Amino acid sequence: MEDTPALAEWIIEQTADAVIYADRSGAIVRWNRAAAALFGYSATETLGQNLDLIIPEHLRSAHWRGYEAAMASGCTRLHGRATLTRAINKTGHKLYVEMTFSIVSDPKGEVLGSVAVARDVTARVEREKSVARDGGEM
Repeated sequence: MEDTPALAEWIIEQTADAVIYADRSGAIVRWNRAAAALFGYSATETLGQNLDLIIPEHLRSAHWRGYEAAMASGCTRLHGRATLTRAINKTGHKLYVEMTFSIVSDPKGEVLGSVAVARDVTARVEREKSVARDGGEM
């Protein structure tokens, strides 16, 4: 099979981790099936919406400062390294997610937006917190 736009679309849609692409303004342009499962919003509900949909209110100002800096500079502070952060789903439930962020640029190097890949690590983080509270005993 040759490399086609359809193949790229199938890969994104069938990836096990949430894939979210937002344009320079932070409007959601791409939301795969795993993002829908993780955050509870269908692609139809999110497309064109602001990323604040999944960012807890207390983290929004820091997020937007970082996002705007990345859009201006063309690089992220983490340089592709995963980071643990909080997110919220459609019901308002807070999640721990491990995310990587990348800048998406066109062939001329113009920044188009950002892609985030996320997975739910809430159970792992809560287990680790429980072990730490209990003095390290399992």
